[in-house]
Amino acid sequence: MKFLTAAVTATCLVAAAPVMAQEARPNIVVILADDVGFSDLGAYGSEISTPNIDALAARGALFSNFHASPVCAPSRAMLLTGMTSHLAGVGNLPETLPPQHQGAPGYLGRLADDVVTVAALLQKAGYRTAVTGKWHLGHTPSALPPSHGFDRSFVLDASGADNWEQRSYLPIYSDAPWFEDGEAASLPEDFYSSQFIVDKAIDYIEEGEGASTPFFAYLAFQAVHIPVQAPREFVEKYEGVYAEGWEVLRRARFENVVARGLMPESMELGPMPDGLRAWEALSDRERALFAKSMAVNAGMLEAMDHHIGRFIEHLKKRGDFENTVFFVLSDNGPEPNAPTDIPGFAQWLWWEGYSRDLDTLGEKGTYAFIGPEFASAAASPGAFFKLYAGEGGIRAPFIVAGAGIPAAGHVGDFSFITDIAPTILDLANVEQVTEFDGRAVKPMTGRSLMPLLAGVTPHYGPEDSVGLEAAGNAALFRGNYKLVRNMPPYGDGAWYLYDIAIDPGEARNLAAERPALFAKMRAEYDRFASDAGVLEIPEGYEQMAQLSKKWMEENGWYIAAVLLALLYLLAAAGFGVKRLIRRS
Repeated sequence: MKFLTAAVTATCLVAAAPVMAQEARPNIVVILADDVGFSDLGAYGSEISTPNIDALAARGALFSNFHASPVCAPSRAMLLTGMTSHLAGVGNLPETLPPQHQGAPGYLGRLADDVVTVAALLQKAGYRTAVTGKWHLGHTPSALPPSHGFDRSFVLDASGADNWEQRSYLPIYSDAPWFEDGEAASLPEDFYSSQFIVDKAIDYIEEGEGASTPFFAYLAFQAVHIPVQAPREFVEKYEGVYAEGWEVLRRARFENVVARGLMPESMELGPMPDGLRAWEALSDRERALFAKSMAVNAGMLEAMDHHIGRFIEHLKKRGDFENTVFFVLSDNGPEPNAPTDIPGFAQWLWWEGYSRDLDTLGEKGTYAFIGPEFASAAASPGAFFKLYAGEGGIRAPFIVAGAGIPAAGHVGDFSFITDIAPTILDLANVEQVTEFDGRAVKPMTGRSLMPLLAGVTPHYGPEDSVGLEAAGNAALFRGNYKLVRNMPPYGDGAWYLYDIAIDPGEARNLAAERPALFAKMRAEYDRFASDAGVLEIPEGYEQMAQLSKKWMEENGWYIAAVLLALLYLLAAAGFGVKRLIRRS
């Protein structure tokens, strides 16, 4: 068995990355969407209009068996370093770490000192490098982009933020921490996240006008992370589209994915996770609010695609498009959280001036989310969603297109987010390293996709194992098989075994039927966890509950102040406490 937490790719390892012949090297653009589900893009069978991304898919390769972490920060660490997330120092969201994991090597909340980013290697090799958008890998001087190979950067170092203005979207943050080139920065008055991320990327590329060196641009969008927000002109076309609810959408997405040949015709669409509501069980107002929220979600994704189209058009006008390779992906599955279910959150929204008004939902000053049921539909045909290791949480859309990339069409081989960094280095003719700027660095655990794109299969052999873990949700892939554990509240903490080649919906558990294989893969997972520095989660830990607990411990006074202010305002309005109690 070849165990891949310590794998060395076919690319040879050397002490420094040399500058190669510049005319042979393409520009590299990485476009990372946030919380976009497997079937959310038009090219994957979605009802959402994404023509610019679809056009890239049509001229390159569309992957149907690509996987990432179930949460964002670990995925971003793996994307940039080609390393398993714990080895890269980011094994979980820093905001949800249990106290027992604080300071452990795999849970630093920033990139470890013994890894190097693909941006740093490209920069050393003569590339101009820039990043715009969500960073979420730490905001100390040594953690921000300038210390990791980026010449220019304008980034958000938080799990998310408002898309219309510079303010927090969760009470765990006092503000929205944006940084330009490592220094605290302010946003313009006309800010909208997708537009701004593209505008800044264009500005940074233009600074190299006339330069003969190629560029590496990393555009990390906030779409479609909570809060779901979009300009009215993008939302209006989806009004009424989701009125039939999540069960109908989930089935339609499943049928479209199968019809496109992205999943086997024989697969079964498994049930939604236990505890989710039936559409018909909702009140008319609740159905209207969720349908509108999903329309805003669709509009936000189409707005992102629109601004990607502006970026592509700019490259065409510069004459750069034909010599550019695009990587388009999502960091994980769709977001299931419904923040207003958290005690005190509705009061925080009121205190902060956020509205959930149906007519204006998605516009500036409003706050929307799609909830776990529509998240399950967006992840269709996968099981579960973001935070969980079911296919709905970790199987993500992924497209590669451009200079030197064959028009491979559909690629069904298993691939992993750690494979992107070594692929970029191959395209740029830059070698991997074991030493960088006088310090030893670990070899990448991913492997280049270039042989696979050239038709050499399989990408990972039947004896290769690839593991992942985040907050106790874990998986190990080996050949066609997947070992998986999903933790509460939507999982049960037990291990399951699936043949995802024929059952990507994870509907038939093979653990009892294949006990020897199950035991072998459990042992392989344990070795992966030991080698990668994975720590078992404490008894009773739940990721989102830990987030709420941490905030309440640090900011319980805030809730008390909000409630006291609310009672004061009610009293001032003649709405006495006794009357309030009677009405409740």
